[in-house]
Amino acid sequence: MKKPSDEQDDGGYDVGDLLGLGSHSVRKNYYPALQERIDELEQERNRYKWLFENALHGIFQANLRGGFVACNPAMARICGYPSPEDLKQRVIRLREQLFCSANEFDRIRQELLDEGSLSARETRLRRADHTPVHVAITLLRRPDLGPEVVEAFVADITERVQARQKLEQLNADLERRVGERTEALQNANVGLRYQIEEREKVERELVVAMEAAREANRSKDKYLAAASHDLLQPLNAARLMISALQDSSLPEQETRMVHQVHRALEGAEDLLADLLDISKLDQQAMKPDLVFTDVAALVRGLGDEFEAVAANAGLTFRVRTCPVLVKTDQRMLIRILRNLLSNAFRYTREGGVLMALRTRGKTLRVEVWDTGVGIAEDKLRDIFTEFHQLLPRGTGGRQGVGLGLAIVERMVRILGYDIDVASRPERGSRFVLSLPLEPALVRPGLAPVAGPERLPVGFDGVRVLVIDNEPAVLESMQVLLQRWGCSVLTARDETLALALLGAGEGAPDVILADYHLDHERTGCEAITAIRRVAGQDIPAAIVSADRSDDTRQVLRARHLPILNKPVKPNRLRALLTSLLGTSG
Repeated sequence: MKKPSDEQDDGGYDVGDLLGLGSHSVRKNYYPALQERIDELEQERNRYKWLFENALHGIFQANLRGGFVACNPAMARICGYPSPEDLKQRVIRLREQLFCSANEFDRIRQELLDEGSLSARETRLRRADHTPVHVAITLLRRPDLGPEVVEAFVADITERVQARQKLEQLNADLERRVGERTEALQNANVGLRYQIEEREKVERELVVAMEAAREANRSKDKYLAAASHDLLQPLNAARLMISALQDSSLPEQETRMVHQVHRALEGAEDLLADLLDISKLDQQAMKPDLVFTDVAALVRGLGDEFEAVAANAGLTFRVRTCPVLVKTDQRMLIRILRNLLSNAFRYTREGGVLMALRTRGKTLRVEVWDTGVGIAEDKLRDIFTEFHQLLPRGTGGRQGVGLGLAIVERMVRILGYDIDVASRPERGSRFVLSLPLEPALVRPGLAPVAGPERLPVGFDGVRVLVIDNEPAVLESMQVLLQRWGCSVLTARDETLALALLGAGEGAPDVILADYHLDHERTGCEAITAIRRVAGQDIPAAIVSADRSDDTRQVLRARHLPILNKPVKPNRLRALLTSLLGTSG
């Protein structure tokens, strides 16, 4: 096979002819080195031709003032032409037919003339269908081939440009979203600051309102204390007067009227006491004072108290106790059980009432059973609502105002106990108070249990000093105590009481003083002054309408017993008996 260099056209000359060598044998015999070099050059030319035609990037040679001199297939593909020959034939002016922008071409041409080359310049070329294609073009001037002849390498960067445009769009979208979020955040911050300001304003208003509420509660407490004192004082005087009349010999009709007035005053007293207690419980102003208490003795005392109630109603009344010790607020526990018993007797017309103590493990159950009219199951919880009364058939209509069990429920809650009720209409009811037992390995000193006592008929010759700033109370106390055989001295304040002692009246056997006296003085101060002047520890007690816990704590610290107004005669008798017993 002949090499391309061996082929020659008719009338043509080959390299050997130009060198004066007319035959192969001559060349082979006299110029072997030259022929070997020619073969190497031919192989190199073929290699470059193969690379040119099969390159992935476009390669062309062109005149900037005209069109293509040569181009490879890749260049034709980039520009959308079927073959390099077609590209060369159709694009005869690079400036107008190949470059999308004539101005861009002029800038590239000028830079080549000035610099001689440029590398990877991004631009757009016009395809055969007149659509743009993004390319990166590297150009080199070839002044040896002509003043504006260039050689170029062209890379299609459409995907890269699209990716960059997409990234730019994503960045733009991200910046837009960041802007929107920033604006939303700023708006949210403005709204939040407004809310914070409004909340701070509301909190300030709430603080003011809470302080106003506390001040209102304090005012209410003061009002209740004043109301209890002012309302109970005349009621106390009336009760004492009625008690004095009951001890008198009166005609039958007058005796019946006195008894009716006594019952009316007793009802008013109970109602007022309930209202004051429910108000204190709702304000959480009543705090438990826990002491070790012999519940059996307490229950027996209540049993003695309600024996007369049972006898008047024609009912049986039984009490079952067992030795048991609890730590409780004695006053609250007595009030709870007294209200349960009162409720049982109120709604029982025949049969009886039972109060029993039972222990279950570490729990004491105080049970109150009755054979009354009973309560429907769907009404069991309603009975603990204030001013709510069930009026079942056979109860005789409305009785009381419906505060007894409401007070029970609140006191039970304050003490942390449980109360349960079960009932069957027309059969009766059972109330169960559950409270924790105290370990009884070592019995502590027990608080004395308040309750009815077996009292003497009179107190002949006992000198009693009564101090109260209400003239009606002084008069009624004097009348009642004198009917009991006492020698009674009365004074409206500490100064008058000391004047009586200075006038030679001598020291009294017992002092009964109201707590709140005129000019912001107290009965405690009056008792202390009288004891100091008399030079002896005269038995004394406070008789007051003030039922506050603060007052009780003050009197306990001074070891002074208290009897709340309105004064019940049997409790006054018990108090006098106790005071005279301690003096002996």
